[in-house]
Amino acid sequence: MSIVNTLALKSNRQIKINFDGGDLSSDAGLLLIKEFISKLGIDKLLDKTFKTNDPALFRYHTDQENLLQMIYMIIAGYFEDDASDELTNDPVFKSVLEK
Repeated sequence: MSIVNTLALKSNRQIKINFDGGDLSSDAGLLLIKEFISKLGIDKLLDKTFKTNDPALFRYHTDQENLLQMIYMIIAGYFEDDASDELTNDPVFKSVLEK
């Protein structure tokens, strides 16, 4: 029997999941959902097919990124847009944002 000490995601190899009892997050399961969506190619499908009629000249995020953010928020039980601010401060995203 083998023991999994560290797991790297294929969708983002910078993210490592380990089981050493470090910083804990109740939202870490979203990384597995992201990996699943990436593995199925849903993110690429949305990038090709999902467009809004937003006339904004400048945006920080694409339509596809905004839709995926809403999907992740709903899965995690956050039902308001400003809940994304709370996810930014989650320990699971701390190492990703610092790089």
